[in-house]
Amino acid sequence: MSQSPLPISQIAHVLGVHEEGLRALMAQRPDSVGDATLVGLTVAEAARRLGIGRTKMYEYVSSGAIHSVKIGSLRRIPAEALNDFLARRADSAGYASAA
Repeated sequence: MSQSPLPISQIAHVLGVHEEGLRALMAQRPDSVGDATLVGLTVAEAARRLGIGRTKMYEYVSSGAIHSVKIGSLRRIPAEALNDFLARRADSAGYASAA
């Protein structure tokens, strides 16, 4: 069962940016930004995927807003936790039902 990603329009609303601007940024991104197949991301990788700083990501992880796991001494964020976080933010902001 595959999980479909959030539409770009919802992500743009959650991030507070124009959809066209987000699409332009995504088009400018080099292909070597990271391994899209990783399932356990470092805090820096997860922050980069959301377009936020590491400090803010640590705040979200510490508060439990974004789920993370310990693997030995390493902290990893499941890739799907980022989609879950954005979906919850979109729902709470009322964007999930916006057309």
